Amino acid sequence: MMADENNTNEEVVTEGVAVEAEGGRRGRGRGRGEGGGRGRREDRKPREEKEDDGFIEKLVHINRVSKTVKGGKRFGFAALVVVGDGQGRVGFGHGKAREVPEAINKATASAKKKMVRVPLKEGRTLHHDGNGRFGAGNVYVRSAPAGTGIIAGGPMRAVFESLGVADVVTKSIGTSNPYNMIRATFAALVDQTSPKSVAQRRGKKIADLLGRGGSKTAEADAEAITE
Repeated sequence: MMADENNTNEEVVTEGVAVEAEGGRRGRGRGRGEGGGRGRREDRKPREEKEDDGFIEKLVHINRVSKTVKGGKRFGFAALVVVGDGQGRVGFGHGKAREVPEAINKATASAKKKMVRVPLKEGRTLHHDGNGRFGAGNVYVRSAPAGTGIIAGGPMRAVFESLGVADVVTKSIGTSNPYNMIRATFAALVDQTSPKSVAQRRGKKIADLLGRGGSKTAEADAEAITE
């Protein structure tokens, strides 16, 4: 009888310790979940780059939003991604999801569907200066000689790196909102035209647009233009 009673006591004590340990783990987890709001803070402005099927993908911005519900807070994420092929095509997109990877995948898929082609001079810079506006965002883009590099910051740099531009000078005036800056930059890029397209539209030769009297320099420049 004594042995059975001791075994019963040991089982009760062991079960009590297990229950207490499990309760402690549950208690520690409540403050850091969706209800407590003390979870790990995500980086608001990450910069990632990866190549997939020849495309350059850059993560420009991640925004975390929360919605207060009956059981606590429900978190969501919005991602802004720029995608380009490095050869004159670029696009941007944004996606929303409950998890960061899913939001990035949605934004990437949206960017690939809305890619635009921008004519480049010598494959490294823009043909002419431009200005783009969207909301409170106002950006200026200028062509630059070889060796200048990409003089741009924030979201604009991601656009030109994905586009394949090696030399450009930019200036952003107004808002620093990445969404408005990206849209203003694309507004400036869409207005870019090449001498070849202008010559075809006006029914003239490229040499007539680049120089007077059809000089040899103008003819050489015309032969070098592919777009």
